Amino acid sequence: MSYEENASHVHETEARSTEQFQADLNAMIRANTTSLSVDERDAIQALPSGAALLVVRRGANQGARFLLDQDVTVAGRHPAVDIFLDDVTVSRRHAEFLRNGTSFVVKDLGSLNGTYCNGERIQGSTPLTDGIEVQVGKYRLTFFASRFDVEAN
Repeated sequence: MSYEENASHVHETEARSTEQFQADLNAMIRANTTSLSVDERDAIQALPSGAALLVVRRGANQGARFLLDQDVTVAGRHPAVDIFLDDVTVSRRHAEFLRNGTSFVVKDLGSLNGTYCNGERIQGSTPLTDGIEVQVGKYRLTFFASRFDVEAN
């Protein structure tokens, strides 16, 4: 192998290693695995197909977990909602999480402060993917799908 061929081979190998590292890092960031506690990881691993988990990353309930295992789950400040988020930045019926089979979407319910996915205000409903951050008022919740459903995609 000539010097030029060897240098080209080394460059290609480094490029593949860098691409693989970047892909692995992006997957970790998307899944927020770097900041999960052991209990949170176990809870996510235990999710059955068709279920998901919201983990509060910022807000008064930091660390709280909310199971999404119904076709409709409402989040807001009203005591009768499924996910109670007690803060004036949250509307009484702020957003709903809708399940269709193993897929989930979040829909803003006309809240004053809006609902955001990964920092962008949503209009209508937005599909949820593993690791996406949903902001409801000052609360930031990370969405985790069942590992069975993630691996199937």
